[in-house]
Amino acid sequence: MKKIIALLAVMGMIFTFGQSAASAQGKILVAYFSRIGNEYGLGNITKGNTAIVAEMIAQKTGADLFEIKTVKNYPVDYDECTKIASREKAEKARPELSTSVKNFAQYDTIFIGAPIWWGDYPMAVYTFLESYDFSGKTIIPFVTHGGSGLSGVNQRIALTCPNSKQLQGFSILGSVAQKNRSKTDSEVSNWLRKLSL
Repeated sequence: MKKIIALLAVMGMIFTFGQSAASAQGKILVAYFSRIGNEYGLGNITKGNTAIVAEMIAQKTGADLFEIKTVKNYPVDYDECTKIASREKAEKARPELSTSVKNFAQYDTIFIGAPIWWGDYPMAVYTFLESYDFSGKTIIPFVTHGGSGLSGVNQRIALTCPNSKQLQGFSILGSVAQKNRSKTDSEVSNWLRKLSL
């Protein structure tokens, strides 16, 4: 009888430890900016490249999903959109957002994703980063791109949110995310495994 009681006590300790370890990870948020419409080399897309990756990350990590949306929509025409994106970058604009995260303080880890526009995140992402207190939080960037990779977004996040911690970011060609979901899924899974998430 004493052995059974001891065994139950050990099992209870293991269960409690498991709960503590899970709660120590905290809640996870996947925040992303994505665009639909005419896309270079892809034609008209009805789901943004970054949205595809964001949904995969959220599904694999059990995270909440949040889309960063602007009050003023970007043009569906690719060339018109690039002109506006270039001007916003030159002016260091902070486009007004139409969405906000409820109870942001509850999240400990935040994935932040977007396409690369002119070698950087779209300026709307910086509006998002400057709208919340990221002190003590872990930020994990991810991007879709046309060949430029992460384009130094890690360093710019560090400058914008100096009291946050960052983990290794992820980049994937927008065309791969759009046209080859199985390859995208595999690459996202491998990256998350390396991050132990």
